[in-house]
Amino acid sequence: MWLTLAIASVFFPGLFFLSVRSLGWAAPAWSLKDRTLLSSRMVSSVQATMATVSGIIVVLNCKDVVHDRYWLAVEYVWVLVPYMIYDIYVMYLCHWHKSKDTSEKKHSLASVRSFLEKDRLMVTHHLFILVVLTPVAQYLRGELGDFFVGCIFVAELSTPFVSLGKILMQLKMQDTLLHKVNGILILVTFFLCRIVLFPFMYRAYAKQTGIPIYMVPFHIPMHCNVANASLIAPQLYWFMLICRKAVRLYSGSPSEKNR
Repeated sequence: MWLTLAIASVFFPGLFFLSVRSLGWAAPAWSLKDRTLLSSRMVSSVQATMATVSGIIVVLNCKDVVHDRYWLAVEYVWVLVPYMIYDIYVMYLCHWHKSKDTSEKKHSLASVRSFLEKDRLMVTHHLFILVVLTPVAQYLRGELGDFFVGCIFVAELSTPFVSLGKILMQLKMQDTLLHKVNGILILVTFFLCRIVLFPFMYRAYAKQTGIPIYMVPFHIPMHCNVANASLIAPQLYWFMLICRKAVRLYSGSPSEKNR
């Protein structure tokens, strides 16, 4: 636990600052803002890839979805804890750089308040994972449900495509075929891994225990239902936003695509 926390606490910030410095050498014409935004998206993709691979490994090694154990289901949560703290800070940093050109020239309580107002849903999502889901995953569930923890990790599969879409827009490549193909991949992976994932987990439990799927919510602990509902709610909202953006991308005018 402590070694994993320590390594992750150094790895993600270190990778971010290394990326910012490397981009400064590779693309000296880029501003610090551009390098910060791109680096944050690259690190996000790295973490998402790590989480997805870990989740797939856990799922494949848990044939009994209730009782089977696999060490990554516990250990990778300790990777996520420092990452979520790092990501909140980097989200603030990106917000500050984007706002600096208009109003916020230096860090202040006003800039923090502006960040919390603009990105309150994402910050709430991260804090919910830290404050609620981490204790549930590491302590309250006992020695049950590694399969389902692995499924939650797999939800990160869509993140690299989301990050790539933002990078392509940052590079002014939003009118390319790559951006359109990536948009389709975002829709598919987000829908499958962040929406369909939840009924899939309930179906897996129903199949394992031999009960109808509609009875699953009444057979599992209430905190599991509450956690799942709290996780899927923002995913539905973000998926709606992605669908709206997809409509603009595939049928709108160039001015709409850049919004």
